[in-house]
Amino acid sequence: MRLWFLLLIALPVWAFASPDEAALGKNEGYPACKQQEFAARGDVCLVGTLSHMAELYPARKVAHGAPRDLKQADKSAALGADDYMAKNRNTGLLVIKDGVILAERYGYDRKPAERFHSYSMAKTVVGMLMGIAISEGKIASIDDLAEKYVPELKGHPYGQTTLRDLLTMSSGVAFSEHYDGKDDVTKLAMKTIGQQGPGGADSVKDFTNRERPAGIKFSYSSAESEVLGLVVRAATGKTLSDYLSEKIWIPMGAESDAYWLIDAGGYELGYMGINATLRDWGRLGVLLANYGALDGKQIIPAAWVKEATSVNAPHLEVGVATQWNGYGYQTWLIRKGTPMFALFGLRGQAVYVDPVSKLVIVHTAVYGVDGSERRAQFEYLFGTLKTLTAN
Repeated sequence: MRLWFLLLIALPVWAFASPDEAALGKNEGYPACKQQEFAARGDVCLVGTLSHMAELYPARKVAHGAPRDLKQADKSAALGADDYMAKNRNTGLLVIKDGVILAERYGYDRKPAERFHSYSMAKTVVGMLMGIAISEGKIASIDDLAEKYVPELKGHPYGQTTLRDLLTMSSGVAFSEHYDGKDDVTKLAMKTIGQQGPGGADSVKDFTNRERPAGIKFSYSSAESEVLGLVVRAATGKTLSDYLSEKIWIPMGAESDAYWLIDAGGYELGYMGINATLRDWGRLGVLLANYGALDGKQIIPAAWVKEATSVNAPHLEVGVATQWNGYGYQTWLIRKGTPMFALFGLRGQAVYVDPVSKLVIVHTAVYGVDGSERRAQFEYLFGTLKTLTAN
C-alpha cells in the first residue's frame, strides 16, 4: 500500500506509438487510480494518475489570470522530437527557444489541457517563492533559523537549521529517500498526501537525528523542502497556492489554473504536488531563463534567481553534491562552468533551462523511480542545444 505514491497549437501535435502502451493501460483508456488500486496495479495506472492527480487527492487551486501567448515557430524544427517520444516514456515534450515553441508533443493520448504532476519540481517553485518573500521583507534573511517563522518547530533539529542550509539540503538531519516503500520519504508522503496526520509541522517532527553538522554535505531530503514551504506560508500569511498565483502564475501569464496537493491540515506539500499544463511549465521555464523577468517586468528578483541557480559552497558543486549534478537553492545545477540548471521530479519530470541560449525543454513522463532513464533527457538536451547553436 505504501508504494502507491512512487510508482500544438500552431505546430502539430503528432499521434504516434509510445513505448509500453499496453503495459501502461492503453486498453483501459489509461485509468487514473487512487491509493490501493495504484499499489495493486502499478504501471497500468501511471499515465492516467500522473495527469489527473488533482482530481484524485485534495488540492488547492493556483488561479491564473490573463494568458500570455507563447509564440510558435512557423514550422517544426528538425529536433528529433518524434523519435525521442517514440523511444521514451514521455507524456509530454516541449522545446522553447527565445520564448518561441519549436516542438510540442504528447504521448499516451494526453492532451494540452491536461495538468501534469510535478513531483519534486515543486521544490524549485518553493525556492523561488522564498526569494520573493525575502524581497518583500517578509523573511529577513536566509541565515535565520526556521523556528523563527514556524514556532511549532522550536527546539526541533529542522527548526534549529538556517533557511540557507535547508535551501541547499545541507541540514545534516538524517532522512532516507530511496523510494522503496520503507524509507523516510514514504513516512512523509503518508502523513501529507496520504492524509494520515494533522498536517503542517507535524509531518516532519519524526525526523530528529542530526547525523552531521549543518552546511557541510548535500543530502537530498524532501523533508527540508516541506519545512521551507511552512516557512513561506507562515512568513507571508498566505497559502502557497495563493502566493504562487499572485506572485508568479498570474504575472507570467499562465493559461490555466494549476492545482497544488494539500495535507489534512490544508497545507500545500512543500516538497511536491503542483499539477500544471505542459505549456505553463514551459512559461515558468522561460521566466527563469530570463532570471525572473518577462516583458520588461521583474517578477522574481534577478539576483535571487542567479543565486539560487549558482554554486554557493564547495559541497554543492556539480559532481560533488551528486555524481553528475550540483545543487543551488532547491534547484539542480547540471553542467559545471555554465549557468544551466533544472527542475527535477520523480519519474522523469523536468524543466531544463539554459539562460545563455534561452533554451527551455520540458518533460513530463512515466519513468521508473531509479533515475536511469534521465540520461536520455540529458542527451536530448545537449543534442538539441548543439543543433540550435550550430544553425
